[in-house]
Amino acid sequence: MRSLCGWTLVGLAAVAFGPASAQVDPRAMRPAPQLAQAQPAPARPVVLTPASQTVYPTQTYAAPTGFAAYKQYLIGKARREGVREATIQATVPYLQLNYRAIELDRAQQPRPRTSNFMAPFAPYRQRHVTPVLISRGQSRYSQHWPHLYQIQNRYGVDPAVLMAIYGHETSYGSITGSFDLLEALASLAYEGRRRQMFETEFLAALKLLDNGVSRARLRGSYAGATGYPQFMPTAALRLRVDGDGDGYANIWSNEVDGLASIANYLRDAGWKPGVPWGIAAHVPQTINRYAIRSTLNAPRCATVHKRHSRWLSMREWRALGVVPLGRTLAENEMATLLEPDGPGARAYLLTANYRAILDYNCSNYYALSVGLLADAIARR
Repeated sequence: MRSLCGWTLVGLAAVAFGPASAQVDPRAMRPAPQLAQAQPAPARPVVLTPASQTVYPTQTYAAPTGFAAYKQYLIGKARREGVREATIQATVPYLQLNYRAIELDRAQQPRPRTSNFMAPFAPYRQRHVTPVLISRGQSRYSQHWPHLYQIQNRYGVDPAVLMAIYGHETSYGSITGSFDLLEALASLAYEGRRRQMFETEFLAALKLLDNGVSRARLRGSYAGATGYPQFMPTAALRLRVDGDGDGYANIWSNEVDGLASIANYLRDAGWKPGVPWGIAAHVPQTINRYAIRSTLNAPRCATVHKRHSRWLSMREWRALGVVPLGRTLAENEMATLLEPDGPGARAYLLTANYRAILDYNCSNYYALSVGLLADAIARR
């Protein structure tokens, strides 16, 4: 039995495990010799690495680009300007690029002139000094007269001019714009043509939020003008005022506050109480226009001001044969001559108050139409 058991054991070992020389060391670098009987593939060597040297796969994050990166830049600027962090985080990360605002702004880019030809003023006047605007302005002028009288006493500005600007800018509040101001301003700043200006206005809009103005109110034109006066945010921050005494300067839905804020703007721009914006005049054919040309270089809107003559007193204009049509100016009042439709057509003698209107919108045709609409509203 012993001998039989021994053979039996050996036989079992031979069958189960094969000869010892056929065993494979799992740490060996070379494969074991090939046996006639199929053998399992050799195991790969195991290399143990100390835990301190364990290498984990690294995850990389792409830096934001385009408008996303620009928003991060705006966040940094807003913090440096003292905008509340809660305002920043509730607003800036969620802004979307407004392609329509960019498209409209690009369409307004000035194109190089190929000649000195200027479009006539008469068609512009017909579009912006209409019977409808006049009648609606007269109605509101009467409706708000008690407040307008108080505003005039406070700021010294002709109330008819306030009403005319209100009518010209928003058709008396009916068209104030539907663009989200923060998105439009951030988009135009990102576009870059007037980056510094639009960045400044964007930061001012954030500060309006800090001052308690709701995001829903901050809507306006594609270029950032908002409310009844169509103020840019910097002007709204600095110049909006309470006109009706309720303790809040609401230029978005309170007409009296809007009109008072326009008056505050014009006073800040240099409005001179008791002086007309300008008067119509007849210029003789014999006048020497070269002798009265302006040699001043305006720091702002230079092309607009180049169309004006030298500044002369009313007395000096009379001496040159320039005759007022209708009301006149005081003899010592300084004025500049503008002939919007060229020699031989209706001309205007313009005062410093016309310059204040130009500060509101730097266009001769805009300022002239505001003055003429104001005269019609006041029935002058």
